[in-house]
Amino acid sequence: MKLVSIITPSFNQAEYLEQTILSVLNQDYSNIEYMVLDGASTDNSVDIIRKYENRLAYWVSEKDSGQADAINKGLDRARGEIVAWLNSDDYYLAGTVSSAVKIFDQHPHVVLVYGNMLAVDEHGQTFNTLNYKQLTLEDLLCFQIIGQPAVFMRRSALNDIRLDPDLHFLLDHYLWIQIARRGNILHVNETWAAARYHAGAKNRAKAAEFGREAFRILEKVKQDEGLAPVIVKINRRALASAHRVDARYLLDGGQPAGALIAWMRALFVHPPTAWARSNIFVSAVLNLLGLGKLREKVLKQRAAKYQKQ
Repeated sequence: MKLVSIITPSFNQAEYLEQTILSVLNQDYSNIEYMVLDGASTDNSVDIIRKYENRLAYWVSEKDSGQADAINKGLDRARGEIVAWLNSDDYYLAGTVSSAVKIFDQHPHVVLVYGNMLAVDEHGQTFNTLNYKQLTLEDLLCFQIIGQPAVFMRRSALNDIRLDPDLHFLLDHYLWIQIARRGNILHVNETWAAARYHAGAKNRAKAAEFGREAFRILEKVKQDEGLAPVIVKINRRALASAHRVDARYLLDGGQPAGALIAWMRALFVHPPTAWARSNIFVSAVLNLLGLGKLREKVLKQRAAKYQKQ
């Protein structure tokens, strides 16, 4: 039975942390090495961690340099053949770890697997199901996003790489790019995890930073001897995709005017890329016209439909 190492970085997420921890500890796969790395939280996170410390392989509460630093510390300690991290406001669904291990057993040449993901609100109510598709390295370079909580990796693919400590918002995506250049990645059409969207989450509180970081990643890729030849072939699509990422997160962050401008920039650079997410354009315009509640109504109807299934 393969050892699976799971890392939870946390900072002042006591409201959600216990559910995260229990979603790992209650998996039906027993050979899990679970680590919680807390960044010196000032809420009651440490009390929650101590409640389960006899079931943890390692935990610490100390100041760090951010999420990447905490996860990298965990990766340095990880002994498992398969590794993953689960942020302290997200959670796994039942049977996730055993399903991921089974896929790795069936596909020995795959270095990363990812499933689908639920989007839940601060109360844990599902308002969307994020179904992904099989992606290529070029797709990743064009910012086709994978749901991070539903990702598992072979530790062998991480032997010489870690999360970039200079990145704070799309750090996971840049890691997927680095891994995909080393081996095959595989989408599994199963729902494995839930990502929580709430006011304190980075995608809401610091929405503008995601777009800036997308452009920084493009510059890093262009300076990488192994990736530069790939990005040259898809440069306009990749640049338009970075603008589209900017638009998406600005919209999520309640900045419809900025989102519309970013989407128009994507349209100018590579029209097919912009039109592939025309919903961003529509949502931005509706919000600017004061009709944003229509979008919220659609999301609530979608959530109600999901709950009945």
